[in-house]
Amino acid sequence: MFRAADLLLLVVIFSSMFTGVAFPEMGRYFQPYPLYCMMFLLFLSFLSLDLATVGRTLRNHISMAIWLTFFKLLLLPIFIFLILKVACPRFATAGLLLSGVSTGVVAPFIATLVRSNGALVLLMVVVTSLLVPFTLPLLVEVFVGRALEISLLAMIELLSLIVFVPILAVEMLRKWLPGVLGLLLGRRYPISLVMFAVINLGVFSKYAGYFRQQPGILLSTSVVALALGGTLFILGIVSALRAEPEDRVASAIVAGNMNNVLIIVFSSRFFGPLEATVAAMYMIPFFLILLPLRVCEQFWGKSFQALS
Repeated sequence: MFRAADLLLLVVIFSSMFTGVAFPEMGRYFQPYPLYCMMFLLFLSFLSLDLATVGRTLRNHISMAIWLTFFKLLLLPIFIFLILKVACPRFATAGLLLSGVSTGVVAPFIATLVRSNGALVLLMVVVTSLLVPFTLPLLVEVFVGRALEISLLAMIELLSLIVFVPILAVEMLRKWLPGVLGLLLGRRYPISLVMFAVINLGVFSKYAGYFRQQPGILLSTSVVALALGGTLFILGIVSALRAEPEDRVASAIVAGNMNNVLIIVFSSRFFGPLEATVAAMYMIPFFLILLPLRVCEQFWGKSFQALS
């Protein structure tokens, strides 16, 4: 059920997190690059898909795409915020930010590791990235009572850069250099591992001083992040119970694999270190979600075979 590649991925993720905190001087060199690594990861994820496939997915899954967009950007963050407001009010804002941000550009990579509707995941990355500049500030203003002094245009430009530049780059490569595309596709997994390591080294080295000053915060935020990740995974599955197994898995990925790196940057500017730390520690469930996804893959094995 679990594969050697899964173990290697988790080893790379957690060792790079530890290295970033323990040896921040080493990670300092990678701090400017997480954004570009995210773009390259989406580029790699898009290698096996094309715009025509995404277009067919939109036409064939239009009702589900609308439902998942509403669920991901509005219903889910409101539910998470209200639950945390009662159970753990200190972390309610962090929960709202993480659950309300767009589906992460790494989500399509996760989708390639399991049996899922990868085109639907990629579609949700694009749609939620286009809409989150409008929905997230509104949620923060309504539920947190804080108006964010952020340029809507700047946020749209940033997310468009992250999403559309990689997509256009793949289409250009497919048209003019298909041989290079095939070469990259064959080496996609090891290249992705390097990108994950660079992201973690850059992110965690930046906050290493804060982690060392308040080591207890690592434990509490890790527990909250794990609980949040488990909740988002379950709610993602529940939101698509009537769908095909591949769409259920895609829904769990859409809900659980959000753009937490954007929230790290967002929180450090507009909120406090607590929200940024929760977003950083969400790296743990972000990749551990692969384990319950494998369980679902095994549990729904016959259904997957029937669809093949």
